[in-house]
Amino acid sequence: MADLRELFDATTCVLFDFDGPVCRLFAGYPADGVAAGLVDWLRRKGRADLLAEDDARSGDPHAVLRAVALAAPGSDFLAELEDQLTGHERRATETAEPTPDADELIRTLRAGGYGLAITTNNSASIVERYLTARGLLDCFAPHIHGRTQDLLRLKPDPDCLLRALDSTGVAAGRALMIGDTPADCIAARKAGVAFVGYARNERKRNLLLGVGATVIVPSMGPVLAAVSSRRGEQ
Repeated sequence: MADLRELFDATTCVLFDFDGPVCRLFAGYPADGVAAGLVDWLRRKGRADLLAEDDARSGDPHAVLRAVALAAPGSDFLAELEDQLTGHERRATETAEPTPDADELIRTLRAGGYGLAITTNNSASIVERYLTARGLLDCFAPHIHGRTQDLLRLKPDPDCLLRALDSTGVAAGRALMIGDTPADCIAARKAGVAFVGYARNERKRNLLLGVGATVIVPSMGPVLAAVSSRRGEQ
């Protein structure tokens, strides 16, 4: 709690990764099935050779997209692959589950005067779709920074964080990111932004520890408690 309080004392803007800290996007539409669908699509196009075996078996749609972006940047079928992923993400929003305490944390931060932004490898359009359904869009808009057509800029590249800092006008040293993947942690470090890792299980915790995350929470509850106690003392 002390570490969290100190972080929020030094913060004026909070950058949220989307899938994980805000919701489980693929709760009812499993991400590994989406990744397998993208790999199958590449096979039908005769371009599965662009994927290393580890990427093809990763179960991570963004790992598939990133691998193809590295192997064939700017290609027409890469844009088609991204469209395929966006379609899957759109369908996933219909069964996405809010992360426990995330809605309340977002509203508490907003009420406390913090700036808020989304920094994600997901499509900005599907983030807006989800936030609108939850009544949270006004907490973030217009600071929703998803993937762009430059797919080499997916996290761990810090591009979406740098865009968020630019759009909010906040210095990196006054921002904090909440994320749940090693790519989030690395991107935050590259952008010079403080990082709180969200690890809902031991596997995710170990992955975050492996890239040097030092403040890790098992739920949004401790973060909400730290922010609420800070507000109560003001």
